[in-house]
Amino acid sequence: MQKEHMRNKRSLRLALMGVIGASIVAVAGAGTFAGLNATASGSNTAGVGKLSLTSANNGVGFSSAISNLVPGDVVNRYTTLTNAGTLASQALTLKITSTGTATLITDGTAGATNKAITVAVNSCSGTWTLATGACTGGTVSSEIAATPLSTFATAQSFIAHPTMASLDSLKLQIVLTVPAQDETTVDGTVPAVTIQNGSVNLAYLFYEGQRTAATTNS
Repeated sequence: MQKEHMRNKRSLRLALMGVIGASIVAVAGAGTFAGLNATASGSNTAGVGKLSLTSANNGVGFSSAISNLVPGDVVNRYTTLTNAGTLASQALTLKITSTGTATLITDGTAGATNKAITVAVNSCSGTWTLATGACTGGTVSSEIAATPLSTFATAQSFIAHPTMASLDSLKLQIVLTVPAQDETTVDGTVPAVTIQNGSVNLAYLFYEGQRTAATTNS
């Protein structure tokens, strides 16, 4: 009986030792299959450029009101546009929002003969001489042909210089014209449709877009 008991205890010890040994082998085996590893690193900086369009009066520019115009009058005002950002631009346009006397904004129709104020835009590659309106030391380019104010409710595109490099400037002449037209005032009474004693407020908005996006390799 005692021998049987001793034999059972020895068998139990052997079994436990076998389990522990198997566990050690299993753990060791798991470590055996850990692979070799390596890393490499690098860094750089990515930044977005700046698009900035500024307007500066040349002479009185947009800062002074215009009054007492008559048909046939032409008023030239001057401003300099600068692409002050770090990016080249494209799609340069001008939009004018006009409020006030309708006959000065839109040409007459259905028998009405009024002709609206027009605006044209020219650029000078040299310098505008304000006293004469001449472009000194350069050439004149037509950017926007004479166009009624009502049409400027939709932005009009620059033709000669629709793009600007970073820090480029455009020296502009804004040509405001009251087209020639006839009206007759009878015994102090102006016609029913008239431009007389009218006025408009003009808000100029120049616009440029970013250059075309590109894919580069280096």
